[in-house]
Amino acid sequence: MTFRPLHDRVLVRRIDAAEKSAGGIIIPDTAKEKPQEGEIVAAGTGIRAEDGSITPLDVKAGDRVLFGKWSGSEVKVDGEDLIIMKESDVLGIVG
Repeated sequence: MTFRPLHDRVLVRRIDAAEKSAGGIIIPDTAKEKPQEGEIVAAGTGIRAEDGSITPLDVKAGDRVLFGKWSGSEVKVDGEDLIIMKESDVLGIVG
């Protein structure tokens, strides 16, 4: 199944957090927080302005981004847990 977000929405795959802390302590799964970093899997075409023109998105597939902890809606596509959110929920692109 293929999935293409509409308008100004993006499909994001979470990037798992590190298994160890900076001091070398192994963090169990139950104590981990949801990662706030992800990779754009697919992006919509853009948002339509009042004059009818389409403003393209600033992000594209393959970009690594940061987003809010409670941003978006979790969906399952082809058995993989992904998040769909508006581009405005993306805080920034990780270079």
